[in-house]
Parts: sequence; structure tokens; C-alpha cells
Amino acid sequence: MKKSFQMLTVIVIMLLAACSTDANSNAEESTSNKEKEVTANEETESSEGDKEDNKEENNKEDENIEEEPEAKEKVEKKYTLNPAFWGFEPIGEAKSDAVLLTIDDAPDEHAVEMAKTLKELDAPAIFFVNGHFMDTEEEKAKVKEIHDMGFEIGNHTMTHSDLKSLSEEKQREEIVKLNDMIEEVIGERPTFFRAPFGSNTDFSKALVKEEGMLLMNWTYGYDWNKEYQNKAAITDIMVNSPLLQDGANLLMHDRDWTAAGLSDIVKGLRDKGYSMIDPETIDTELK
Repeated sequence: MKKSFQMLTVIVIMLLAACSTDANSNAEESTSNKEKEVTANEETESSEGDKEDNKEENNKEDENIEEEPEAKEKVEKKYTLNPAFWGFEPIGEAKSDAVLLTIDDAPDEHAVEMAKTLKELDAPAIFFVNGHFMDTEEEKAKVKEIHDMGFEIGNHTMTHSDLKSLSEEKQREEIVKLNDMIEEVIGERPTFFRAPFGSNTDFSKALVKEEGMLLMNWTYGYDWNKEYQNKAAITDIMVNSPLLQDGANLLMHDRDWTAAGLSDIVKGLRDKGYSMIDPETIDTELK
């Protein structure tokens, strides 16, 4: 009887131990499953977060791509400067009977009107601007409007001073300061330079080259002479000047009589068989 009781006690103890082991095992398994669920959720959230981050980065990249300006098409160079007459000679098979139109002292009063006239006639030109005509937002807007119509903007110095009368420091300011101003307004630096009065120095020539511009003067111009300060006179001399020749570099100014005669000047030159040189086709690198 005693042995039977002892045996029963041992069996009960073993059963209790087995139950305890199962309970611990189930508890551990439950805890492990919960930990796995938490980890899985965290991984899912992390994955979704990464996707959102990648999406934002891709959107930013797309925005950057859209904001990049289109690259300028390369234009074939057809003319090269001949300093002997400050005009242009054809490269290869380019037309020889062509002239370059240039307007100085812009935008004083008539430059935008002159640009519109030339635009209607499909006649390209260079507008050489002065810094003292760009010292207000309204004047800067005029320069931008002329450029947006497709015309080249050239450098004609800040104050229209004779460079030979200035120190090298002042000459640099006259030229580089205006380049900076033009770039701020139209988004690019000028390609062409013309000194007031055609008065250059060794320093200004070197500086213009350093700035990547082609220095030019002109073949002929008349509109500053009193005898030509009316529409009929300036039209006649610009079309019938004895200096008119293939490649001639024609100088005009932002003046009311020149603006009045501009359309007839272009038509008169075309009647004589001349076309207008596109400034973009000029080789600006002097050999």
C-alpha cells in the first residue's frame, strides 16, 4: 500500500512537470510569434517608407530634368571678320553679297521700335547697348525684349567713354561690368564688342579677347552727322554710299531719324541684291 502511494506520487509529479514544460514552450512560442509579427510589420513599414523616399527622389530628379535649359544648336559659321575694312568675308560657299546691320547706343528711345521693324522684315542685326541705358528695370526689360525677338546684344561700354582717356582699371569696369549686367538680364554674356568712337587700347583689346568677344568697328555710318539727320537723307546715304560693298559692316544708332528710315534702308539694300548677315553665323575666334 505504501509502495502504491509512492508510485502514484511519482506519476503525479511527472505529469505536473510535463504540463509545466508544455506551458513554458507554448509561452515561448507565442512570444516568438509576436516578435516575428512586430519585426515583419517594421520591415513592411520600412519598405513602404523607402518606396516613398525613392518616389520623392525620383520626382525631384524629374523636376531637375525639366528645369534644365535646352542646349543651343550649333550654327554653321559662314563669315569671318576682315579688320582691313571691318567687314566680313564669306567662308566656303556663303553669300558674298551680304552686309551686317548694327544699332549702337541702345536702348535709348527707339531700339525696341527698331527691333520690331527688323523683325517684321526678317532682318537680323546686333544691338550694341550702353550701361547707362540699362540702369532701370524698365530699360533692362527693353534689352530683354530685343533679345527675346532674336537679336544679338553687344557690349558698347557702361558710360560711352573714350577708352583711351581711362585707366586700365576703369576700362575693365566699362567692359566687364556691362557684360555682367547683360548676362543678368538675358542669361548670356555678349559675343560682340564695339568701343565708343571706335577708340580701343591695347588693354581693352586684350580684355575683350579674354572675355570671349569679337572686337569690331564699322565700314561706314552717317546718322550722327547733321546733314543726315532726317529720314530721306539717312536712307539715301546708307543705301547709296560709295563705301557700300560686299560684307560691309553698317553702323546706325538709336535715333528717331534712323528709326524712321530703317525699313526703307533694309528694302533699299535688298533691292541692290544684298542680304543681311546673321550675327550667329560670324566666326568670333580671330585666327
